[in-house]
Amino acid sequence: MELEVTAEAKDKSLTRRIAITVVALSVFVALCHIKDENTVQGMERNEAHAIDTWNEYQANKTKQHLAENARVQLKVLAVPGKADAELAKLDGDIAKYKAQSPTLSDQAHEHETAYDALRFHHDQFDAADAAISTAISLAAVAALMETVALLWVAWGFGAFGVFMGLNGFLGGSFHPGILSTLLG
Repeated sequence: MELEVTAEAKDKSLTRRIAITVVALSVFVALCHIKDENTVQGMERNEAHAIDTWNEYQANKTKQHLAENARVQLKVLAVPGKADAELAKLDGDIAKYKAQSPTLSDQAHEHETAYDALRFHHDQFDAADAAISTAISLAAVAALMETVALLWVAWGFGAFGVFMGLNGFLGGSFHPGILSTLLG
């Protein structure tokens, strides 16, 4: 018994492999996109909190400066013994502002650090998206040209995209620094 492989059967095999590749990569990139959108929302939230906290810090420092200036003016212009209550109130305000400033600064830095961590994962998802989009395009060309070698190249790009996407999902430490620098 002899088995003949016709050109038509060979084409179907290649077409099936390309179809499976495109479907698998499309589903994976869709899941990456959902996670990336959540990551971007977290980045926006942290950026807004950082800006708000830095604004509060600046307002706190301005109030401290104004209270210190008011205290100096009151000390210079007041009749001795007549402004003691107001001086004590200003001293209390100044102490409160000085105590709040480091806390506000620390909170703002925490929001910036959280933003940077999310940005790191956002870059991973961007690299995954770019690699998988390239892989799907190459797979389409492989189907048109009926070339297995091009499908292998598509699989290479797809594998890199899946690797980057998994790094984003699992909190991996691999970062496409060169790619981010070139494209960012």
